Amino acid sequence: MFRAFLDEFKKFAMRGNVIDMAVGIIIGAAFGKIVDSLVKDVIMPPIGLLLGKVDFSNLYLVLKSGSGEMPYNSLAAAQAAGAVTLNYGLFINAVISFTIVAFAVFILIKGINNLQAKMEKKEAKEALKTALKTKTCPYCCSEIPLGAVRCPNCTSNLEK
Repeated sequence: MFRAFLDEFKKFAMRGNVIDMAVGIIIGAAFGKIVDSLVKDVIMPPIGLLLGKVDFSNLYLVLKSGSGEMPYNSLAAAQAAGAVTLNYGLFINAVISFTIVAFAVFILIKGINNLQAKMEKKEAKEALKTALKTKTCPYCCSEIPLGAVRCPNCTSNLEK
């Protein structure tokens, strides 16, 4: 019984779509780390510099002070003191990160769609070339060369 269960699980786990999903999740997690670093380390510092050295991740509103002296120097200090904070700077970072991910996915999908359209256009051209070189036998409906006078499939005589 356990052996049958194990065999069924192995069959399920080795199906192509399960493996594709696992690869997608792993790539997605790695891509998420790249985007996170892009936002934190590349995009946010110049934006913060343009806005007067503002670090969005350190923007917060104290809802209820904790132990320790107010004002707190950073979000970490406020949280360490036990203050209840509204972390809108982290939300701004998340919105910027989402926008970058959405834009990257848009560019990726746009590229894939363009490539797919080119491939379909090429296939349609090839099909048209083939269609112009062949005709359909009126007796057996098979595709035969345009200049054929006898069908190679049903041996019927064809009119020119």
